[in-house]
Amino acid sequence: MPRPLLATVHHAALRHNLARVRQAAPEARVWAVVKANAYGHGIERVFEALRGADGFALLELDEAERLRALGWRGPILLLEGVFEPRDLETCSRLNLWHAVHCDEQIDWLAMHKTHQPHRVFLKLNSGMNRLGFAPGRYRAAYARLAALPQVEEISHATHFADADGARGIALQQAVFTQATQGLPGERTLCNSAALLRHAGDASSDWVRPGIALYGSSPDYPAHSASDWGLQPAMSLTSRLIGVTHVQAGERVGYGGLFTAQGPMRVGVVACGYADGYPREAPTGTPVLVEGVRTRTLGRVSMDMLAVDLAPVPQAAFGSPVTLWGQGLSIDEVAHAAGTVGYVLMSALAPRVPAVVDEA
Repeated sequence: MPRPLLATVHHAALRHNLARVRQAAPEARVWAVVKANAYGHGIERVFEALRGADGFALLELDEAERLRALGWRGPILLLEGVFEPRDLETCSRLNLWHAVHCDEQIDWLAMHKTHQPHRVFLKLNSGMNRLGFAPGRYRAAYARLAALPQVEEISHATHFADADGARGIALQQAVFTQATQGLPGERTLCNSAALLRHAGDASSDWVRPGIALYGSSPDYPAHSASDWGLQPAMSLTSRLIGVTHVQAGERVGYGGLFTAQGPMRVGVVACGYADGYPREAPTGTPVLVEGVRTRTLGRVSMDMLAVDLAPVPQAAFGSPVTLWGQGLSIDEVAHAAGTVGYVLMSALAPRVPAVVDEA
């Protein structure tokens, strides 16, 4: 039989989370962000559950190709735009909308030969200082695009740096409003954090939820996923493949980072950092064995990790284990490891088999 490690993608949760997003911004259209192979869930595995979105947003041309092959005929947005001039040929062929965040991309459009003008999203650097035109240069960039026969429609975009924190969106929102004042075109501003925390403060024709669709909180630990009414879209499960008895003073795992204070039973789970589980997860990271909450012990190995069976005296070889998902928030596991749920989702290794729960 195969190794007993499995990722299950829950369609009911994805549909629920999409509905929750629409509830937060009922007047806006929704981009379902499926970059990074749908945050590790797999584009092909989430497509049917998310096809109720108004469009899909991503980074890679091959991911856009996959969406078109699945039968999606609606809008697809390249969030970082194109990376070289010939990418515009693919945009024309697949009818892709794309961000424009620098002069080079405008230059490429000016040289592009196409019979189908492009829909572009001009990006403003409103304070994150990552991609986009500075406020003082934004209108000139807009004018350049508007003069090109290769461009059919121009929309406006920015990205909030602190929507999940105390600073919020007010300053960047003001910069965006001033820079785009009087310019025609649709607006897209809100990521998951802005959508859930500040949707009433940011007028947006399109919203761009990513992590919220997959059932993780964009501002954990301030709010949990359940606080936001979100459901986990992925469960990572395994089984115990060994049980050992440890005496007081004996150590567990590489480096002997955990020392038993008394006699105890230790379970060995078929999951390790080569599967995407965080090696940084310390002793005490939560895990479920037979649905009972317990903790990891010692250092995570490449293919295995150890768990404390004291709270689960009935556990034995073959007992089911939940690493994250239904019953155990991925955010809680990530927080214990000093990271965020985004990292765990997108780091799921290709060797981990995945199935879809279509219910």
